[in-house]
Amino acid sequence: MTTPVEHERTQVEPTGAETAAEDRPWQTVVWNDPVNLMSYVTYVFQKLFGFSRDRATKLMLDVHHKGKAIVTSGTKDKVEADVAKLHAAGLWATMQKSS
Repeated sequence: MTTPVEHERTQVEPTGAETAAEDRPWQTVVWNDPVNLMSYVTYVFQKLFGFSRDRATKLMLDVHHKGKAIVTSGTKDKVEADVAKLHAAGLWATMQKSS
């Protein structure tokens, strides 16, 4: 009588395309609103994210003229935290997967 042979199980590694799709960073999008002053939006960007005055102003102007701006990107957890901070500051922000 022969003993059963235990088959070695191997885990299949995802291909590069599958890994890239899973690891795509998320983005924080700030939307234009009729409530907040441009100076306040600039201030919030500087205080929350440490942006220079020039960088914060450029992003604020994108929000004002284009209707939105991507202000941060990273892991889902990081971007969720950034969106929560922006909401606490009274800004309208959402998150999306980068393309």
